[in-house]
Amino acid sequence: MEIPDRFGHSVYVEMFFRFLFSFFLMASLQASMAQSSTSSTKTHAFRILPGQDLKEELDKKVKANQWKAVGLLTAVGSLNSAKIRFANRPVATEIPGKLEILSLSGTLGPDGSHLHISVADSTGKTYGGHLMPGCPVYTTAEIILVVLEDYHFKRETDSTYGYKELLVEPAVREKR
Repeated sequence: MEIPDRFGHSVYVEMFFRFLFSFFLMASLQASMAQSSTSSTKTHAFRILPGQDLKEELDKKVKANQWKAVGLLTAVGSLNSAKIRFANRPVATEIPGKLEILSLSGTLGPDGSHLHISVADSTGKTYGGHLMPGCPVYTTAEIILVVLEDYHFKRETDSTYGYKELLVEPAVREKR
């Protein structure tokens, strides 16, 4: 049974197009990496277990591996509940109940992360915004990250709005 969203579109159609977009994005990324002999990237796939906090585990993984610049390629799974900071809101909103992770994207580095998530409840209602701590995994969270070894992501406070924003720098290579 297809469940229409608030615009009358099928949720399954939307999920299909999200998958298609992710597929072509990954294919494009692979093609651009194949063309660039100077870019060094490594992909990592792993699972976050039930009960673990989604954001905290992602940040811990980056720190534990001392990665300097990471992009989140894709994620699927489910949450027991979510804390999401909606656009232009100062605090997070808690979304109760079992939720499907529809998309998760962003950047991670030693100074922190900036992650956006979309989740759907059991009726198909979708919520999205900034992923905040307080999102316990329900059944699984299957993650694929790409480590960009030629870059170093830093976060500096932008005086315009007061948020720590991304600063991309070339990686400093250790001499052997």
